[in-house]
Amino acid sequence: MRLMQFARPAAAGALLVAGTAGALPVQDGVGTFRALEELELGAWELRELNGGAVRRICLRDAVVLLRPRLSGAQCTQRVIENSGRTATVQYSCAGRGTGRTTVLVETPRLARIDAQGIEAGAPFLLAMEARRVGPCN
Repeated sequence: MRLMQFARPAAAGALLVAGTAGALPVQDGVGTFRALEELELGAWELRELNGGAVRRICLRDAVVLLRPRLSGAQCTQRVIENSGRTATVQYSCAGRGTGRTTVLVETPRLARIDAQGIEAGAPFLLAMEARRVGPCN
């Protein structure tokens, strides 16, 4: 009976380690995200789904969608999921904050971005629709 008490926590720990073993460290702009490769480059609108702001960007590298709040900061990130339709990263930006973002690619011109984390000591939660609206000007 005593052996079973120790076996369960050990098995749970092994599952936890195995669950994170696929996470790969990636530096900014280094590495390939299969889902993001499907997106067309050009002018995109990022619309907050809670009725918030609409921002227009010239998308030259789809990797920027993985950090909608802490873009431009020096960060390290860990790939959580890299599939044909979904890219998820967890990142830490020294002195700026941390976060986790998932980009779900619906079509080459439409994606959903879900991000949460802490920026400048305050929590944030974003749900956005990203839509290609044409070429960059």
